[in-house]
Amino acid sequence: MPIKTGRFGYKKKQVLAGLRSHFFGRIEIRILAILVNVFAILSAVLFYLHKIQPFSFLIFSMLWLVLWVTIRRILPLSIYRRSQTFRDEFTLEMDDQGVLLETDRGNQRWTWDKFSEYRETLDFFLLYFNPRAFFMVPKDSFKDLLELQSARDMLKKNI
Repeated sequence: MPIKTGRFGYKKKQVLAGLRSHFFGRIEIRILAILVNVFAILSAVLFYLHKIQPFSFLIFSMLWLVLWVTIRRILPLSIYRRSQTFRDEFTLEMDDQGVLLETDRGNQRWTWDKFSEYRETLDFFLLYFNPRAFFMVPKDSFKDLLELQSARDMLKKNI
């Protein structure tokens, strides 16, 4: 049975959280964040033990802060501002053949084999075409919990 959402748009706060989830879901970002955190903790311990100078500790701390702000704020915000997608309104239909996305400017249909994976976050289903290209479907676009669960089941079955 096809699942059709009502007309939906994107909320900035939710999109930024969804993009953060995407970035932290990437293995290279997770490894980088872990390494920088370990490095920052190690520098704090070495500073406490008087093995490094305060200036070195300050540099390590600034490196950690810049990385964290970049991943959590700058990167998601830059993608949000550049993408026309987040300013449009959509209708989405999912059926056994795939996903149909409609806007005032036209529509696009993808068969299920075009998607490589999907992930679920607090506010979205992230439908991936490849590791870098994905489409975000807001969970609040479904009219009720039953329809949301049907969408979840359809994604599990087909991707």
